Parts: sequence; C-alpha cells; structure tokens
Amino acid sequence: MRPGLWHPPIELSVAEQKIVKLIKRAKLFVFLRQTRHELFDEAFQQALAEMYADKPKGHPPVAPALLCLAIILQAYTGASDDEAIEALVMDRRWQLVLDCLDCEQAPFAKGTLVEFRALLIQHEMDRQLVERTIALAQTRGGFSSRSLRAALDSSPLWGAGKVEDTYNLLGHALKKALSVLARQQGRELTELATAANVPMLGASSVKVALDLNWDDPQERQVALVLTLQALSQVETWITEQALPPSSPPTAQVQQSLAIAQQIVAQDVETRETGTVQLKQAVSKDRRISIEDAQMRHGRKSKHQRVDGYKRHLLSDLDCGLIRAVGVTPANRPEASVTDALSLDIKKQQIQLSELYIDRADLSSSWVKHRTPELTIYCKAWPVRIRTNQFPKTAFTLDWDAETLTCPNHIQMPLRLGQTIHFPKARCAACPLKEQCTSSKQGRSVTIHPDEPFLNELRQRQLSPQGRAKLRERTAVEHALAHVGHWQGDQARYIGLRKNLFDLRRMAIIHNLHVIARLAGAPQNQAS
Repeated sequence: MRPGLWHPPIELSVAEQKIVKLIKRAKLFVFLRQTRHELFDEAFQQALAEMYADKPKGHPPVAPALLCLAIILQAYTGASDDEAIEALVMDRRWQLVLDCLDCEQAPFAKGTLVEFRALLIQHEMDRQLVERTIALAQTRGGFSSRSLRAALDSSPLWGAGKVEDTYNLLGHALKKALSVLARQQGRELTELATAANVPMLGASSVKVALDLNWDDPQERQVALVLTLQALSQVETWITEQALPPSSPPTAQVQQSLAIAQQIVAQDVETRETGTVQLKQAVSKDRRISIEDAQMRHGRKSKHQRVDGYKRHLLSDLDCGLIRAVGVTPANRPEASVTDALSLDIKKQQIQLSELYIDRADLSSSWVKHRTPELTIYCKAWPVRIRTNQFPKTAFTLDWDAETLTCPNHIQMPLRLGQTIHFPKARCAACPLKEQCTSSKQGRSVTIHPDEPFLNELRQRQLSPQGRAKLRERTAVEHALAHVGHWQGDQARYIGLRKNLFDLRRMAIIHNLHVIARLAGAPQNQAS
C-alpha cells in the first residue's frame, strides 16, 4: 500500500498562532510551518511516494512529506531517532510543523523513520530535497538563474568509527568473528574465546590482555607475533566448527576474518629471515577502523590531520544558497569531489560561469576541462624566489611564438610541461650570470603544463579589482561555518553515503535560513 499525499492546513489556527508567538529563537519551526505546503508540493510528494512502489501491500500509509519534515527537524535540533519520536509528543514546536498538535502518541514509530531514511538514500531523494529548497528560493526570492557564480570549500569531518592501531584492529576483527558465534550459541565471548584457545580475545582489547611494555620494541614484536598467532588459531578453530556455508552468521564471520587479513596485508611484512614486523611506510588507502571501512587518515593542511572524512560545499555567491555538497575520505585530494558535484549541478540545469576555489582544487575536473565560458578565480601558487637571482617572472613567455626569453634576450623554444635548459656556454659568458644562476650547467626554467592559466591567475591578483574578486570566496567559508554549527565536526553516521545524507540535510537547513531572509522573515542565522 503506497503512502498517500499530505494536505495539512495552510492558515494558522488560533492555537498555532499562540505557539508561534512563544517561539523566540528557533524561528525555523515557524518558517517550516508557513512554507511546508510549498516545499512539499504535490509533484514532490508524488516522487516521494514512488519510493514505496515495490513495497508489499499493507505497508503503513504514513505520508512521506511528514517523515521528511521530521528528518529536517532532526538535523536542525540534533535529535536522535528516539529523541525525535519523543519530541513529537513532548515538543509543541515539532507538533506545530508536523500538524499533530497535542497528540498523545507519535504519528509514526521509530522503525518507520529509520526505514524512510534508508529509502531516501537509496533513491537519491536527499539530493532532490536540496533541489526543492533551491526551487523554493527561486519562487519566494523572485530570482531565476541559468548561470552560476559559485565558490567551493571544504572542512574536516571526523569519523564516527573508532580509530585503532594494528594490534587492536586485528583483535577487534577477531572479536567480531567470535561474537557472532557467541550470540548464535547463547554463550559469553570470554567463554568462546577460551574454547578457541585465544583467551586474549575475551579482554576489552588485545593490548589490555597482553599487558606489555609498549615502549619496548622487542615487546611490541612479541605482541605482533602473538596477535598473528591468534588470527591463525581463530581461523583454524572456525574451520573445525563446520559452519553452514550459506547461513548469515557464517557470512558475518567470514567477513570479519577477511577484514583481519586485510589489516595484515596493509600493516605487516615478512622479512627475508621469515620473521614478521610492522611496515615502516604507511600503505596506500590504509584502513583505520573496523566499524567504518571508509574512514581514512588524511590532512586538511600541513598541520591539521583528519581521521575520517572531508565535507565539501558549493555555494551560490549571488544568493547564498548551497547548491551541492560532497563527502570524501580524508585521504582523497580536495579536487576529487568535483566530478560528483558536477553531476548535481547538471541535474539542476545550470551552467557554471564563475568558480572560486583555493589552490588545492586547481587539479579538479572543472579546471582541467574548463570551457571558455567558465572563469576560474583562485590565488595562484607563489613563484619560487631565488636569492638575489631572477625569478621565473623575469623571463618573457611568448605563447604565440612559443619562445622563452631570458633577461639577456636569449630565446629558447617553449614547451608546456617541460624544463627549458639554456645553453651552459651562453650562460657562462652572460654578463647577468651572477643575477641569474650559480649552476655550471646554466639556467633552467620549468614550465607547468597549465602555465598560461597560472600566469593569468598571477596577473589577475596584481590588480585591486582582481584581489576584490578573490575575496568574494569568503562567502562559502561563512556557509561552511554555518553548516559546522549545526552538524559539528564529528560524523553522525558510519560510512560515506550516510554522512553525505547528513551533510545534505545540513545544506537544507542552511538554504531554508537563506530563503527565510530572502522572504523577509525574521531569522537568526545561527539559531
């Protein structure tokens, strides 16, 4: 049975008017009550109902728009699923928005909310909900744009999974495997660990069970050997149990053992002597958490490490709306998100005309495959200054003639992506040699593959008008700060896709605040 459409009253009742007057700070409750019929118009409600098309008959007919509003309010207030169900009965502000004033029982159960969230993610309706806020802004703000001036920025999002070292990662994976069997057999984990001849897995952690001096390299080596022996022992013992090959518990056990082997492959190496040791170099794309397989070590900057993810926002500089968001593992380059953002922008049927980025995004697909219609604004990489010697900017680069001319008027063929070496004999006899190079091989100049573009950026920031354009990017930093205010810096969910869903919710909250300002409603941006 497909859920029906929701047609709540538009005009405020007398009781609702009293509640509205009592709300002093959290004004988004009032704005959602006033605009819910516009945000969830009939066409969008039909699209939401289509998510249930393959559901069996008899499914609870809760209006999807009602559940969507609850999910938005969760993001706004930071409420958990349990707290949301409680708020529906206890908080008159929630009741105001969801049209259940003075209800004694929540209009839906926690399970319904959880299932609806999964359906939103599965059908990409969280992205479409962001698009609905943009459509609402266009209606209420009276603007319509096919050309987008946007700025891109990112910030760290620390993962919700526990980050562990190699010893505890292995121990955690093995404990998960044994825990599945312990629950299946109705036994305690400590009992099963003893039966498998690995009592160390019954402790709170492998390190606690081993109780060694972890500052001693020899004792750390002993710990590694004992942990690997535990892995071998668990694998042997589970094989002897002859588990049903197609049962769900067996699949869970095998998955945990596969994770343990993944940890060994990425963190442990065998010497020529046959002994084992931890790898000195960090493996590429190293797993750092058992519970969240997609978390990674990364860096936002040289001095700021991130364990988890990075969140990315594309903000509309003309109206302040967030047009698209993305989440990437923390070890991925900043620019790697732009392909996903491009797809979101394409679905909005809008064309980028100006893009404001920082230098980390210069390798993005938007920059690499830019069209003549797109202007990139970015602070250029500084030219390396040689002490008392001519910098690269002292050389004349003629792109039409494809020549590079030094300050002494010596010309060389110009090639993108290559290092140009001037003849050492000419350099040795040059009267400007002391100001140019100390190398006996003569002066060399490296030409970036995108050197004309970088030169364009450098020239632009030399003028007051160019520097003023670069400062426009601060708008996305403000949007990022607002999102961080509601979401915090700690990921709410396990896994990249769920955290993308959560970030899209925060974009919705931000956009609704922007729409309220565009419409002239009293609004506290940080409320």
